[in-house]
Amino acid sequence: MLFVIELGSRRVHVAGVTAHPTGWWVAQQARNLVAVLDDQATTFKFLIRDRDTKFSRAFDDVWRSTGIEIIRTPVQAPNANAVAERWVGSVRRECLDQLLIVGCRQLVGVLQVYVEHYNRHRPHRSLGHMAPVPSVLAEPSSGPILGGLRRRDLLGGLIHEYEPAA
Repeated sequence: MLFVIELGSRRVHVAGVTAHPTGWWVAQQARNLVAVLDDQATTFKFLIRDRDTKFSRAFDDVWRSTGIEIIRTPVQAPNANAVAERWVGSVRRECLDQLLIVGCRQLVGVLQVYVEHYNRHRPHRSLGHMAPVPSVLAEPSSGPILGGLRRRDLLGGLIHEYEPAA
């Protein structure tokens, strides 16, 4: 899985999923993601990545074309990209370790649901217990919520999301 995390907001963007990534595939996913992000990609200043050989010159050139500086992490230093490492651990612990994934299509579907939950509903300590993409309902209320809460189960009940009941 190729993903990008915005450090300031902690928002995750999934570029693609494949069983056999190559340098060409990674560069193409970067092109696709830059096209989807459009003007938002030009607001990024840096791309921090590891030294995997799959990150080819073509991959770097895609990001440089938007004005982003590429920063490669030091050799064997996973803490240099701690936010990405933390996200990989979260998606494993909270999602993938709890499910039996039997194919690529199922994996993509599960990851789409999890990333949507992560970006829109999961509270983050570094963001003051807000989600990376806060909803209107996520604004702090001035009093108790009348009428209770509504729970929505995702991934067969693995993840629960709560919102004020109407």
